[in-house]
Amino acid sequence: MAIGVLAAIGVSAALWALQVDPLVVKAPLVLMTVIVGVPMLLRVVMDAVHRRFGADLLGMLALATSAALGEWLVASIIALMLSGGEALEAAASTRASQVLEALAKRSPTIAHRRGADGSLADLDVAAVEVGDELVLLPHEICPVDATVLEGHGAMDESYLTGEPYVIPKSPGSSALSGAINGFEALVIRADRTAEFSRYAQIVGVLHRAESKRPPIRRLADRIGFGYTLFALALAITGWAVSGDPNRFLAVLVIATPCPLLIGVPVAIVGAISLAAHHGIIVKDPSMLERISTARTMIFDKTGTLTYGQPTLTSTSIGPGFTRDEVLAITGSIERYSRHPLAVAVMQAVADMPMLLVERASERPGLGLEGVVEGRRVLVTGRKALERTQPGIHAQLPPEAGGLECVVIIDDAYAGTLAFRDEPRAGASEFIAHLSSRHGVVRTLLISGDRASEVEYLAARVGLDEAHASVSPEEKLAMVRAETALAPTVFLGDGINDAPAMTAATVGVAFGKNNDVTAEAAAAVVLDSSLDRLDELMHIGSRMRRIAMQTAIGGIVLSSIGMVLAVFGLLPPIAGAVAQEAIDVLAILNASRVAMTRRPMSDFRA
Repeated sequence: MAIGVLAAIGVSAALWALQVDPLVVKAPLVLMTVIVGVPMLLRVVMDAVHRRFGADLLGMLALATSAALGEWLVASIIALMLSGGEALEAAASTRASQVLEALAKRSPTIAHRRGADGSLADLDVAAVEVGDELVLLPHEICPVDATVLEGHGAMDESYLTGEPYVIPKSPGSSALSGAINGFEALVIRADRTAEFSRYAQIVGVLHRAESKRPPIRRLADRIGFGYTLFALALAITGWAVSGDPNRFLAVLVIATPCPLLIGVPVAIVGAISLAAHHGIIVKDPSMLERISTARTMIFDKTGTLTYGQPTLTSTSIGPGFTRDEVLAITGSIERYSRHPLAVAVMQAVADMPMLLVERASERPGLGLEGVVEGRRVLVTGRKALERTQPGIHAQLPPEAGGLECVVIIDDAYAGTLAFRDEPRAGASEFIAHLSSRHGVVRTLLISGDRASEVEYLAARVGLDEAHASVSPEEKLAMVRAETALAPTVFLGDGINDAPAMTAATVGVAFGKNNDVTAEAAAAVVLDSSLDRLDELMHIGSRMRRIAMQTAIGGIVLSSIGMVLAVFGLLPPIAGAVAQEAIDVLAILNASRVAMTRRPMSDFRA
């Protein structure tokens, strides 16, 4: 649109030089004024109906007044300023894609049902019923929550968990909707319909969260309302004292808040560029205004404050068993588990030969069970044993902090394996840094992990609160409650974090491996570094500081011009030229956001 206005001014100038009819000279200016002005008028009217008054109102009044007085060149210059600001703001606000679109594109639509005679029939995923036998072809997305009936393979569940785990599957194993099958076809039995499967639940929670996202007022609108009232008062005073409506127009022209409408978007674009240089992708430019105001920082645990890689730290072996024996048997069957501790076990037994697993299945809340070379094996948790086998539970060593699993072999206590997901280097220093340098007054940890591990991490790094065993739905509700009390930043890395990210004032994703989480987040820190998060917060502060300098500096210069216009010392055309000069100064100052060579982070672990 701004290019069209420039072209109209150029054409009009050429026609004037050729000394054609004045009406023809004005025609291009009138046309572009109408094209720019009508949509803006409609938007301002709608804002007025909803009692929203911002910086656009003053620009619209100046445009309408110049048109009413027949000052079409002035009107065109105002249209150029306004359309240029809109173009910059639109460029800054464009997002790469939408989270719900990413989810919809990824959702499977067809399932392959196996008949009694072994034939396959394609059907819509919504038509799958509990108990249906489905064939999951290589590289397909699992359509529903199910249990593996036939086949041995592996499934990539990182999209759902945020963890880079490819989980082996055999008869009895669980298959999550949304997981990607590997190279081997599997026969699965539907345990839930698509509507009630885990992937659909997450999509539903995210959709509800997105639909309830509160609107964010632009910085220009927050500052511009009071400025608009001041400018109108001066314009009316100039007209009333002189009786000349051109005084009214001159004040409005010089008052047109282009340092707000142009300078602030330029600062935002500069901040986006600066963030990208530091390995941070800003998806929602308005977060740059909001992140520096955050007073509550909320963390998911795995992959944010920790590396997301639990390691085996100690073993307690039962009578009649050896450590190597317990580890070899446990490592062999853990290949068929999707639990994060399975990776830690397999890393611990990487140098041991694997044993033949004849059967493996995993049921939520009960653990992993199966047969390894003829021996019955159960890998479970302390609470499950307390309910199902209290006699063995009494043999366990005292519970310690961290993660653990209990191994039962042939109905006898074989051992307890203890794990830790250690904090990132410098995590405790970073938490202290948030308070001293960024004004954060509360830090929370919200995780789906067990209480002992969550409390251990919170104590190690110095968090104010810790909440364990939290579902995505509960996490969403908690983040909403915190955001209602104070501006929040939520940091997570799994698809289960996506709903909470949309509810926070600012959602930040760690890592680039999860498309949905990245789309739900306002910003993505590509290399999962606390230093980068600190840089993002400083970039937001820098952008906001320079944007405020630009806005206030522009307002001061425009106010001087308005006073001159009130006394008739600045006619409308001169005011329009002066406003353009102010715009240039605003743009140059706003451009400083990206022009820095000093380190953006002052955090040192």
